[in-house]
Amino acid sequence: MLKKMRWRFIALAMAAFATVVLALLLASNLLNYYMTARQQDETLQMLYELESSDLPFFPAEDIRIFKGGPLEGFSAEVRYMTRFFTVYCRADGSVAGVGHDHIASISPEEAAAFAADILASGKTKGYYQNYRYLKAAYAGGHMLIFLNSERELRAVRSLLLISCAVSAASLAAVFLLALLLSGRAVRPYVQNLAMQKRFITDASHELKTPLTAIATSADVLAMEQADNEWVQNIQTQTERLSRLINDLIALSRLDEAQPLPQKTEYSLSEAVWEVAEPMSALCRARGFAYTQNIEDDITVSGDRQAVQQIVSLLLDNALKYTNSGGSISLTVAKAAKKAEITVFNTCEYIDPAETARLFERFYRPDTSRSKQTGGSGIGLSIAKAAAEAQGGKIRVETTDGLSLAFIVTLPR
Repeated sequence: MLKKMRWRFIALAMAAFATVVLALLLASNLLNYYMTARQQDETLQMLYELESSDLPFFPAEDIRIFKGGPLEGFSAEVRYMTRFFTVYCRADGSVAGVGHDHIASISPEEAAAFAADILASGKTKGYYQNYRYLKAAYAGGHMLIFLNSERELRAVRSLLLISCAVSAASLAAVFLLALLLSGRAVRPYVQNLAMQKRFITDASHELKTPLTAIATSADVLAMEQADNEWVQNIQTQTERLSRLINDLIALSRLDEAQPLPQKTEYSLSEAVWEVAEPMSALCRARGFAYTQNIEDDITVSGDRQAVQQIVSLLLDNALKYTNSGGSISLTVAKAAKKAEITVFNTCEYIDPAETARLFERFYRPDTSRSKQTGGSGIGLSIAKAAAEAQGGKIRVETTDGLSLAFIVTLPR
């Protein structure tokens, strides 16, 4: 349990940090992409205004093109840094001309092919290969300007790769820090749990001495007064208290999460059969219908006694909480590479939303019913801890709230 808590702490810390890192990664790269595209669109708009106004891109001495003209706000160096070509199209889509004086790597035929693809797509701006383009109306047709964006796109991709690498390195560093610091974070809980276990162990041993004396005295009185109601009540309550003490000790030991002494291969079918054999007589004595279907030759690896304890606890739980005239069934079967043990019983109505809490310690959905049956509320907790110690799982299902099916899955 402590190991699970530590890994849960690490998982939560990593999830929180990863969310922040992912948000920053997306925000920075999307903003960079948007700003890059916007700057290129401004350049394309400037080129369109120059072309529409029949102004030269390289004026000789006329500085007015930079003051109050399309190039206002741009550096004079922009003329030497901008590589572009223009395709003029008629209204029917045919190419009327190509301007490629400001680029060397594109032929007129390639420029016309670029324009045909853009016209077919129906888009007015975007990226085509390594070019940012703008489609605008011009002289009864269209003008398509293609701006070389190879350096800008490479810078966008470089920022994406660098930010991804930095994010991955940050996640790895935070994971190592969380791994190192998680032990310190759960240390108070570990100390508290150790004190709780020590108290349970000490209290259990201290209670056993007077409890044994009470039980012995009650047995002596029972031999002399066999029909005495008060003596019988003392015996019943001492047995109940003894079971509770044993359950608390068992639960405390399971919390230690110690590995199994030795995993051995055994017959699950035979192990369950041994525990289930007296169930028919007990069910008949209490007026319940009982059926069982144990598939032969199911072999698993683990602790035989622990699995028998799980089955015993689930059957005991079914005996306690089956409604009057109800039914109990036990099924053991193979399921892919696993084995499943299912204990089904009808019951008084239970809210399906509460079934998930049945494995909580000391939780009892009906306290009045539990007082009648003597339930302590930790039997299912012990069954869950024992199942997980075997590398398996346990869950509970209900369809109508009037029946419960506890399903134990064990690896084969």
